[in-house]
Amino acid sequence: GPAFEATVIGFAASFLLPARAGEVLRPYLLARRENLPATAAFATIILERLLDLLTVLLLFGAFVLTASPQTMSGDPELFARVKTGGAIVAGAAAAGLVVLFALAGHPERLGRWAQKVERVLPARLADAVARFVQTFAEGLAVLRRPGHLLVSLVLSVPLWVSITAGIWLTSHAFHMTFGFVATFLVTTLLVVGVAMPTPGAIGGFHAMYQITVTKFFGVPVDRAVGAAIVLHAISFVPVTLLGIAFMAREGLSLGRMKKMAEEERRELEAAR
Repeated sequence: GPAFEATVIGFAASFLLPARAGEVLRPYLLARRENLPATAAFATIILERLLDLLTVLLLFGAFVLTASPQTMSGDPELFARVKTGGAIVAGAAAAGLVVLFALAGHPERLGRWAQKVERVLPARLADAVARFVQTFAEGLAVLRRPGHLLVSLVLSVPLWVSITAGIWLTSHAFHMTFGFVATFLVTTLLVVGVAMPTPGAIGGFHAMYQITVTKFFGVPVDRAVGAAIVLHAISFVPVTLLGIAFMAREGLSLGRMKKMAEEERRELEAAR
């Protein structure tokens, strides 16, 4: 459908173009196809990213609750620090979900809370908070009822479990022996690597995978590097090729998409 095609084209654009262009193009394409305001489409992307983050942190929490030093072959002191920090982060993620459920369908609650916060902030920071809250509230308004948020969360969990399964299977193909739940740690730190602003997550993805499997699971560096390259290709090349096919069908070139992304950024800034 339109949402799937816009998502795939956005991922392909982020892989091929600088400045994470796909993050702007995806809501633009979705808004154009579904006849939505650009800011409303962008707001749903922010909500999606937040749900992704909370889901990953909850899976990380599952790792923290079940992992023990006996299951790790890396630095035990580093493992202990990560487990302590992870418990705090997972608790914060659970609290964040509670807040989201409380706000779902009632974005005006967020506005009232933001007004109280803005009164104690410097003017420039208060203005930035107000713009973000307005955009986020538009995303929450799409959900209407807490039940819609629950459905989104239920769909998000198996998605990230399947992503983790791909990471686990690829790692085991390189004779790494850590368990499936332990792979939630790898997934969490790969999300950090992908967040680094490089085209196609090149560099950040590879570095975080290598650091994680060598420091926590004692994998030799050369094996970790090889697995990172293969995993990155498996994760990004198929969706990029599919995105290119969709782009060709729509008559979109990379140059035109780069220009569209720049124009959309300016429009979003003006709308805020």
